[in-house]
Amino acid sequence: MPLGTLDRTPPPFFKQGPSALSKLVVFSAVALFLMVADLRFRLTDPVRTAVAAVLYPAQWAVLQPVELVSMAGNYFTSLHAAQQGEAEALQRLATQAQRSLQLEQITLENERLRQLLAMRERTGTQATGAQVLYDAADPYSRKIVIDRGQTHGIQAGSPVIDESGVLGQVTRVYPLVSEVTLLIDRDQAIPVLNARTGVRSVAYGEPSASGDGLELRYTLASADIAQGDLLTTSGVDGVYPAGLPVARVTLVERQAESSFTRVRCEPMARVQGTLHVLVLAPAGDALPPSPLVETTPARPVRGAVRPGSRSTAP
Repeated sequence: MPLGTLDRTPPPFFKQGPSALSKLVVFSAVALFLMVADLRFRLTDPVRTAVAAVLYPAQWAVLQPVELVSMAGNYFTSLHAAQQGEAEALQRLATQAQRSLQLEQITLENERLRQLLAMRERTGTQATGAQVLYDAADPYSRKIVIDRGQTHGIQAGSPVIDESGVLGQVTRVYPLVSEVTLLIDRDQAIPVLNARTGVRSVAYGEPSASGDGLELRYTLASADIAQGDLLTTSGVDGVYPAGLPVARVTLVERQAESSFTRVRCEPMARVQGTLHVLVLAPAGDALPPSPLVETTPARPVRGAVRPGSRSTAP
């Protein structure tokens, strides 16, 4: 081949074709046509459906990790929310249980206060309300301390009752508090009256490990007393008003070799766990003063001169 016939121009670096403007115009026209055709005649719906059906498995496979991560996040989030809700519910339940217990305690306390006021009306004597502070420190005695003392008009020897009956007697009085010895103390005694038979006796405190109570000592075997008899205050001691419930007979044990009967009683008052009490004025304060004893005038001494009379010589 002759050398003059060779094309010495360098080949183009990129393959030449239609210009960019031509391509823009053509593709814009095609896109406009497809949009109008899809809007008016729905020509691309079959194509879209086929493409969606073909691509669905790939989309499902790609979305699975995302859904798994989302499900795991939702699981831990819901688990935390459930645990937090459970903790809040348990806290509310504990608060409601505490309020319920307080409500029951307040209801019971109100009921006992109502009964205490009714007991005060029945006694008809001057009474002072008091609250039990604590039990006495002496483990060998049965005593309590109340929040009333000399400044409140409390006197030593005043009877103390609760809503059920006689509880004890004030034995020591301080300026702001007082010490009350309960009926079940071994050094305490109270005159009682059998409400069924009218027989008087004396009940002594009898503390024991099996249960604190009272005992009617020196009761004859022939005495008319039975289990269930109600013992009330007789009023003969000038301390306790008559007719206050004291105890109920729980045991009558007659022994053939003894001339006395063992009689045990259960106090009517709540000697354990009482909160509010009434301190009554001693019954002796309400008694009328005893009449003065009339004395006979002394005989005049012989020879004595009466006022206003003349003395005569013998």
